[in-house]
Amino acid sequence: MSVYKKILTFPLRVSMVILLMGMLMKVLEWSLAWQTMLISFITIGILYIVRFWKKPTVQFIDYVKLILVVFWTTNGVFRIMDFPYTIIFQVIIAVTFVIWFIMEGTAYFLDDDRRAKNSNSQIAWNFLMVIGTLSIIAGSLMKLLNWEFAIPLLIMGVTIVALYILKDTFIVDKMGNEDRSSQEYQL
Repeated sequence: MSVYKKILTFPLRVSMVILLMGMLMKVLEWSLAWQTMLISFITIGILYIVRFWKKPTVQFIDYVKLILVVFWTTNGVFRIMDFPYTIIFQVIIAVTFVIWFIMEGTAYFLDDDRRAKNSNSQIAWNFLMVIGTLSIIAGSLMKLLNWEFAIPLLIMGVTIVALYILKDTFIVDKMGNEDRSSQEYQL
């Protein structure tokens, strides 16, 4: 299996971090939250489509990912604009997610010999990602219930997830000769 260097990784990651910040702004009821989220969803959709068309070889799983991302971003835009019938997009997102999970889900974290390829630092980062995700979920639920410390927990979770998304961008030099599946071409 050839190693394909993914393009547009950094702009996609930045767009996802901006989307997370827009969602946090919405929870905090700050101005320009929906505009930030709208621009991020549109940017993610466009960048992923460009990334798809730049792939040298396209397989079925790539089409599944494209449909997943395009419908997810379109659903995000339609939800922000309060368009009806977004349930159709959500059903397509759910179906493509299940297909992706069946075809590639956990295998994404394995090497060619089907062994885990995570080092201790990667395991620590993955643990932090789980903590960040759980903090976002708990903070969101606490915010709905108007409990104390909901906002700090939510901010901590978003910060951890944003750092996780951007981690490969800033610590690439330390990885040395390891396989970097998220490396990008210079356009």
